[in-house]
Amino acid sequence: MTVKQSKATASGSSGADIAEWDIENEAFWESKGKRIANRNLWISIPALLCGFAVWGMWGIITVQMLNLGFPFTQAELFTLTAIAGISGATMRIPASFLIRLAGGRNTIFLTTAMLLAPAIGTGIALQNPSWPLWSFQLMALWSGVGGGNFASSMSNISTFFPKRLQGTALGLNAGLGNFGVTTMQIVIPLVMTVSIFGDFGGESTKLVKDSGWIFGKIAAGTPTWIQNAGFAWVLSLVPLSLLCWFGMNNLKTVSPDTGNPIVAFAKVTYLYTLAFLPAMFGLYLYLPAPTGLGLISMWVAIPLDIVSALLVMRLAAFGTMKENVAKQFQIFKNKHTWSMTALYIVTFGSFIGFSMALPLAITVIFGFQHLVDPATGVLSHTLKNPNAPSALTYAWIGPFVGAAVRPIGGWISDKVGGSIVTQIISAVMVVASGAVGYVMLLAYNSAQPEQYFLAFMALFVVLFTASGIGNGSTFRSIGFIFDRQQAGPVLGWTSAIAAYGAFIAPVVIGTQIKAGTPQNAMYGFAVFYALCLVLNWWFYLRANAYVKNP
Repeated sequence: MTVKQSKATASGSSGADIAEWDIENEAFWESKGKRIANRNLWISIPALLCGFAVWGMWGIITVQMLNLGFPFTQAELFTLTAIAGISGATMRIPASFLIRLAGGRNTIFLTTAMLLAPAIGTGIALQNPSWPLWSFQLMALWSGVGGGNFASSMSNISTFFPKRLQGTALGLNAGLGNFGVTTMQIVIPLVMTVSIFGDFGGESTKLVKDSGWIFGKIAAGTPTWIQNAGFAWVLSLVPLSLLCWFGMNNLKTVSPDTGNPIVAFAKVTYLYTLAFLPAMFGLYLYLPAPTGLGLISMWVAIPLDIVSALLVMRLAAFGTMKENVAKQFQIFKNKHTWSMTALYIVTFGSFIGFSMALPLAITVIFGFQHLVDPATGVLSHTLKNPNAPSALTYAWIGPFVGAAVRPIGGWISDKVGGSIVTQIISAVMVVASGAVGYVMLLAYNSAQPEQYFLAFMALFVVLFTASGIGNGSTFRSIGFIFDRQQAGPVLGWTSAIAAYGAFIAPVVIGTQIKAGTPQNAMYGFAVFYALCLVLNWWFYLRANAYVKNP
């Protein structure tokens, strides 16, 4: 780099690498920092949106696979959303450390470009319904890259804004990024109705069951291009990757030893590859035959996966990477890391978990008549409900509301304090979750379950609203509680653990539906929310709280 280039970079006026970054200085922020920070934020948002879309797409794809008669059971289809969930959560563990190791621009560019692989691979797999279950499970696992991107994206944006604007900036990045879930739930049903790629996109298949999109039902027998659920994302990922490369920055004050871009890319690829190993190992022990051994429960698989991922990162790091990883592991000695992790499970864990599980839950609970078999006296759930609401018509509403209110949660928390907002929404979620469970009980024992659908959806919208506001409030609390060096890694870590909600919710709800007691899943969530309400009060709101917030 020439002397002239070095001076320009140090001043923050040009170049991908920025050496001078003093955003708590009001003069610097107004003259230089604000413009650079906002540019990185507005490129980060659509990149994160596509990450969420690719990660969450299996929640919609599985519904359409059921409608198209793919040769898999409901339980097997639930595993696809669960696998994508655990993979995305595991990928967030190394992703939370990537910004310091590889730089913001380098990391966001590469991880966005990486999404092309699962998008294209999923499209190819969906063209082949006769392929074995493991091939679809592999694509679901690969889609977890999109889930991992959240941790690196949030860690990156947190370094660009002063503390007083953390809630708003992180709320915008996460909230608008979370629209990837809603975007996916609207776009996928739409693109499946047309041959957008012509001969290159493959042939259509016909629905064997009624499907739908946001404007209503699509009748059985209609041609469908389910492969477009994967292929369609190529149209946005290619230009977005280029935008990330040419428009974003690496902050050398945060990432001083990234090396050249090739070295930085190698670090990202290395750590992401390592993250797949514990995810695959845990899933192999958890999933039933023929995919896995079925030896452990979900509650053993998740801690095993987390510990394995951390251990692999610690042991496999080398050189300057080893030192940086060791520094960031210091967050685990802070009790607030653990309290905020639990609180973020309440908010983001609920948001992404319900987003993953809701489409298939609607299909299974309301798509069939629940009748007592006269011969056995046992409740049967196999007769199709002619008045069933389509999951593809309604499932997007909850995530849309949750994502829309997230920036509001950050903005309110900037004004009144994050913990008081978290306390209020936790209380709301206790009540709403219990009420959803009761409605599920009524619907799953009714010959006309559709009569309970309005109440079911309204209560889920309340849950999504509360979790969305809480997403903003908990991230605002992290920015308030931790210093700048620890805030980024803590943001990444808490988002990683909360992302296991994308694994837990489909498994818990699917298991309870199979047992004939779907309400127990929601009652269990309500108990957890109540415990975290007490935790939040004890740490941050009582008279002698560890950190008074407010």
